[in-house]
Amino acid sequence: MANNTTPLYFHQLFLRIALAVALLSAVADRFGMWPDQVSAWGNWENFEAYTRKLTFFLPEILSKASGYVATAAEIVLGLLLLAGFQLRWTGLFTALLLATFALSMTFALGIKAPFDYSVWVGSAGAFMLAGLNGFPARQG
Repeated sequence: MANNTTPLYFHQLFLRIALAVALLSAVADRFGMWPDQVSAWGNWENFEAYTRKLTFFLPEILSKASGYVATAAEIVLGLLLLAGFQLRWTGLFTALLLATFALSMTFALGIKAPFDYSVWVGSAGAFMLAGLNGFPARQG
């Protein structure tokens, strides 16, 4: 039988990779790196239009800026999750970012949209990652 820490580290690794891939895949989509058949946006312009829908309550310049900030955050957090760096903080910031997306989607598009894209599930998973005990010492 494996020691008691093995399952925790496997689950933590699986959750980290799933969250990171979800974040980085969304970024790849807005840069046109996914084929049209599976793409949500396909290019930056379509992503900006979608962001404008979600941030209808902001002036256009802030809406546009929010797309850049969200993209930068998704890249940084995705890479930090893959690296396993400062997982409590990285998990917390990922959870808050995804919760912000989910709330924006809910207010702009209705309750179904964030559930269809599992944004609440991703946020919950990131909160769980942030709260896990027993990280390897280097990940503190």
